[in-house]
Formats: sequence, C-alpha cells, structure tokens
Amino acid sequence: MFADLSRKLLENPIQFAGWVIVVGLLLQVALMLVGSARRAHFEKRRAWLERERLALEIRAARKRIQTVEQAKAAWNGIRKFKVARKVPECADTFSFYLRPHDGKALPPFKPGQYLTFQLNLPGRTKPVVRCYSLSDCARADYYRVTIKRCPPPADTEHPAGVGSSFFCDAVKEGDILDVKAPNGHFYLDLEKERPAVLIAGGVGITPMVAMANALFDAKSSREVWFFFGARNRGEHMLKQEIDELAAKFKNLRLHVCYSRPGPDDLKDRDFHHEGRVTVDLMKRLLPSNNYEYFLCGPGAFMESITDDLRAWGVPDAWVHFEAFGPASVKRAASPAVKASLTQAPFIGMEVTFAKSGKKVWWDQAFSSLLELAESKGVKIDAGCRAGNCGSCLVAVKSGTVEYLGGHGADAETGSCLTCICKPKGNLVIDA
Repeated sequence: MFADLSRKLLENPIQFAGWVIVVGLLLQVALMLVGSARRAHFEKRRAWLERERLALEIRAARKRIQTVEQAKAAWNGIRKFKVARKVPECADTFSFYLRPHDGKALPPFKPGQYLTFQLNLPGRTKPVVRCYSLSDCARADYYRVTIKRCPPPADTEHPAGVGSSFFCDAVKEGDILDVKAPNGHFYLDLEKERPAVLIAGGVGITPMVAMANALFDAKSSREVWFFFGARNRGEHMLKQEIDELAAKFKNLRLHVCYSRPGPDDLKDRDFHHEGRVTVDLMKRLLPSNNYEYFLCGPGAFMESITDDLRAWGVPDAWVHFEAFGPASVKRAASPAVKASLTQAPFIGMEVTFAKSGKKVWWDQAFSSLLELAESKGVKIDAGCRAGNCGSCLVAVKSGTVEYLGGHGADAETGSCLTCICKPKGNLVIDA
C-alpha cells in the first residue's frame, strides 16, 4: 500500500509537494500542541509549588503568632481557676471545666500537654501536687481535665489515689483551684503532615481526645487512626463526644475495644472489637506501619504496645508516650534503659543526701532516687512521680544521673528529677 502511494506521488510532483506542505503543517501543529501542553504542565507545577510555599509561610507565621500569644498569656507560678462545671462521664470519672478567676486570656497549648494542680487537702500541712492531661484542645475561655478515681493498688491496704479522690469527692462547681500553666513534652505537632495513630487505654484517652479535637479544628488532612480500650461501656469515658467527632471527622478511623463487654453492650454501637487493644489488631487494619504513634495508658498496656511496635519494625523515634508514674515510665522505656535498670549494682556506688547527712548504697530494687530517699527517711517533695510536675527537682552537687525515659518538666543544668532517675556512679544530691 505504501509502495503504491509513493509511486503515485512521484508520478504527480505537484500532489507530492502538496502532501509535503500538509505534513509539515501537521507536524508544526503537533509540536505547538506538545509545547503548549508542556508549558501548561510547567505552569501548573509552578503554581502548585507557589501554593505550597505560601502555605508553609502561612503555617510558619501562624506558629510564630501562636508562640507570641502563648508567651503573652502564659503565667509563672500559680494562677487561680474557678470550677465552672463538673460533669460526670462514667463510673468514678468527671470532667472539670476550668475558667480563669481573673477573667484574663488563656494561653493556647499543644494537644497532649497537662495542667499541674497544687491541692490544699484537709489534714495535710503541705499542698499535694498532681498533674492531669488536658482532655480538650485549646478553647478561648476554659481548660478541661477529665479525672478518674485512681483505685488502691491491688492486694494492698493502701487507699485510693489521694488527688483523684479529692477531685471526685470534694471538688465542686464554684470552687477555686491553684493551677500552673500547661506544660509537657508529650504532644502532637499540628504542623506535621505524617499520618498518626492514637492509642489509649482507660483514662489514657484524655490526651488523645485533645489531639483528635485539635486535628479536626485545624481542618487537618492527616490520616488518623484512634484505638481505645476499656472494660465495657461503664468505663467508656467521653463516649458521646468521641462518637460525634468520628461522625464528622472524615479522616478519623475509630476502633473501640471492650475487654469485658457487659450484657447490654452492643457491638458496632458501643464498641468495634471484643478484647484488648493490640498491635496485632493494628497490623490487620493499618495499611503499613509507617505512622507516628501516640499512646497513653496503664503500665502493662504501655509495655505491651511499645514492645510489639518495636517488634513490628517501628522506630522508637516514631513512638511517643505519656506515663502515669515511674513504673509506667520504666515499662515503656527502650530495651537499653530497661537493661540498665536490671543490671547488678556498681560496687561501692554510694548516694549521699547532703542536707540530711545520710550516706547509703544504691540498690537496684528501687526504681528511682526518690524511692531510695523515702526508704531512708529522707524527705523530698513529690507530686506526679512521672517527671512532669517538677516537684522532686533537687540540685546535684557531684556525680551524674540516668533517666528512665522522657520527662515533661525541665530539669535545669546541675539538678535532677529524682522520681525518674537513678545514679550512674557515686552521687551527692542536695536533699
């Protein structure tokens, strides 16, 4: 066919020239179209890059403004807050809505941070210091904490938690509380784009609700998975709020686990999975392990999740946790820290309490310097026992310490948070 066409064109030079002109014009048009398409692509790409640059500048500017506003509105020391509302959430659990007594502005905070309370309890000569996570994101006129009564330790005669019992039993609407500004290094950075997994057991749900609310309010496009474990509906705190959030926050995938569902608890209405929150469940649901993980809960829960995440290949840098006390901090610590805590004591490792005039040998049976001090009758103020409130801070006169894990309070140079550290050698502290 092509041979016949070529022969005919050669026999008719005028027709051949015409075809050459037509083909040339078609090629020019094609090149123009390709060039136009490439220019349109490059223009679109340039416009997208410009939008991204502007978005980054806007986020950076917003963050600078927030930092300035937070610095202006923050306070040092104690500030008076009025209990505007006390709302029962579930068994032995209440939410407290706190408004500043002076009526002045509240500083914003990072979702996941906590408030420190200085409680004047009847019959006690010194205030009791306790830290509780903020259970909502930053609001214009109130802070909220949700507090569950801490039960007495199993198989002991110790009473229930002093601070949590005081809140549940004695604190009422209209009361005035002494509060320190929001603090803590456990928080979700709203400027990041990495998808997140929020993991909570029991009352550990409070900072996770603050994170989820903050992401929704910020109109975040991040993919968010929320795993929460409770025994049953009777202990499912903030249920209505979380269900409503999941219904309107399309990026949020909520999975509730009941370990002991009650007879009236319905699957897919009250909970999604029977059993505990586990990494095996996450493996079945998550498309990969490439997420940033935030977790909070009891010690055994934290240890199980952190160990299994490591076994799944999740780097420790991607895992952030909030602990309730030194035992929780120790259980969620890295393998290297856990190993160091169980090693035989150094021969001749001596701890000197300079003010008390006592010298004692360090014993690995203790979880912290604070525990050692208390066993020897050395008084050190303590509140949260998780390195958050800063009450146990003492000066180090000589020697160095090793921390069990991260801590929310800032330990100034030359001092240590005795509730979550141990000596690394001979040590002298000002206690």
